[in-house]
Amino acid sequence: MSQSSQSRRDFLATTSVGLIGTAAALQSGQSSMQSQAPTEPPAGAPPAFGAGPAFGPEVSTNTFVEAEKLVQFEMTPAERTVAAESWRKTLAAVYERRTGPRKVGIEPSVAPYSQWNPILPGQKTGPARENFLRSKTGPGPLPEHDDDIAFAPVTKLSRWIEQRKLTSERLTQIYLRRIERFDPKLRCVITLTKDLALAQAKQADAEIAAERYRGPLHGIPWAGKDLLDTAGIRTTYGAEPFRTRVPSEDAAVVKRLHDAGAVLLAKLSLGALALNDIWFGGQTMNPWLLEEGASGSSAGPGAATSAGLVGFSIGSETGGSIVSPAMRCGVTGLRPTFGRVPRTGAMTLCWSLDKLGPMTRSVEDAILVLRAISGPDAGDLSSVPSKLDFDANASVKNLRVGYFTNWMKENPATGVDRAALETAKKLGMTPVEVSIPDWPYDSLQLILFAEGAAAFEELTLSGGLNQLKAQVPDAWPNLFRQSRFLSAVDFVQADRFRRKVAQEMARVFSEVDLLLVPSLRDEMLTITNFTGQPSLTLRAGFVEVSEARSDWAPDPKNPLPKFNPPRRVPHGVTLIGRLFEEGTLCTAGIALERAFEVEGERPPGF
Repeated sequence: MSQSSQSRRDFLATTSVGLIGTAAALQSGQSSMQSQAPTEPPAGAPPAFGAGPAFGPEVSTNTFVEAEKLVQFEMTPAERTVAAESWRKTLAAVYERRTGPRKVGIEPSVAPYSQWNPILPGQKTGPARENFLRSKTGPGPLPEHDDDIAFAPVTKLSRWIEQRKLTSERLTQIYLRRIERFDPKLRCVITLTKDLALAQAKQADAEIAAERYRGPLHGIPWAGKDLLDTAGIRTTYGAEPFRTRVPSEDAAVVKRLHDAGAVLLAKLSLGALALNDIWFGGQTMNPWLLEEGASGSSAGPGAATSAGLVGFSIGSETGGSIVSPAMRCGVTGLRPTFGRVPRTGAMTLCWSLDKLGPMTRSVEDAILVLRAISGPDAGDLSSVPSKLDFDANASVKNLRVGYFTNWMKENPATGVDRAALETAKKLGMTPVEVSIPDWPYDSLQLILFAEGAAAFEELTLSGGLNQLKAQVPDAWPNLFRQSRFLSAVDFVQADRFRRKVAQEMARVFSEVDLLLVPSLRDEMLTITNFTGQPSLTLRAGFVEVSEARSDWAPDPKNPLPKFNPPRRVPHGVTLIGRLFEEGTLCTAGIALERAFEVEGERPPGF
């Protein structure tokens, strides 16, 4: 091998000792000079790649022949020879993390140093002022029947509690009885926090009686997706390896809801490690159609809120986990702008994608909750200060509503989606046709797979993934294992592509104030989760289905139930907003909700 093809240090280490000795003899008169070991480079030589001790498994050219099929990069025979001979030196450091001893532990709370910022350089975004005006209408008289109270939105419940027409303790008891009655059908509760709830309710009533009213969530019973840490109360992630895990501190969102005077009823189900709707207790079911799952991964919040078991709930979304169960269960899901709500104390699936948000029975409920949980926290480096400009009574006339013509004609759009666009026109909004490039948006999912595999590396390497109930090809166990073979170069390229997609969305939002899209349109779910855009999903009508729906890939061995005649289920539409403009999103959502007049219908049997 020629000198030019060797690393500098390899050359120095293999050069004749005689030559080095001759050079040393010429310097023998300089006693101040340190002697140099014959196999070491001269003083001042820079470090070189691949010059350390070899480590890791022996590899051959055939190893690379097979690996090339995974990464779709082909080398020549000569290039494979060089790669195989140098692999154990060049990549030796990688094996410290892969096989040990892993001298440095990386705690789950440690986020990557590189952070996703949804705001492009030079982009001005978000409202300039802080403004929050609730709807002016009164709640009306308190219903006589407990079930009618249970299904009332927070906007009414809060007024009744504030006016002392309803106590928090009575409302809490109503929900506890409903949980006891209906959870066996739904499997949406992982841990009931009855004692805590009753204590908090009594405290809320005492404070309100003493005229220390904290605001619209004071005394309102809620429940959280079981990836939010609760001090002294188990937080299981819906996954077998964590089913006895008990954290010592509350998540930031939990603390804020405690401070707002809300009453914690339960920890709700999620698909294991935040995927779909199957957890270690079974599958959480849709209250509107008990033959199908509630969808996930915020399955518990979707089902519990829909069935009137809680006043409101907190879900999370990485790639559709608020939108999908909101659609399936017929509730309102508000996915905030990335960075508005801190994730401190919440399970990490993907540092640059995870978002926490409210799931409620009305649009105004959702923004009441969002206001209480917004703001930065030191434990979440991606959380940022932001303003919220919301007026429930503001006019929506002349708001520019973007839509995609072809999407409105194709599945998964329905007549409900098309009617929603017509309703927006009748309300005085201005429809604007928009478009985006025909790009491979699914390639962004590589970022989710890589970050998720990193977040659960220890569970993967230890074999803990084998304990999860779902072991199908599209479940995390297989995906996390496959992700070990992703290319770092591919990850960087996906990250660069993500920036281009963000630029396209900035262009779209220079033309419109919000978008109205079919909720489960795959491109938009992917794009807006990766760009950090806020979304609001609300019930807009009903459709009929002749077969149960599932989050999972079709399995011919386990066909889904079919219905004849078809079954009637709720269907929602989704509004997408500019970064940090949830106020505009919810003002438009409230106007649409009032026009649709469908949010009050309840799932049969509940």
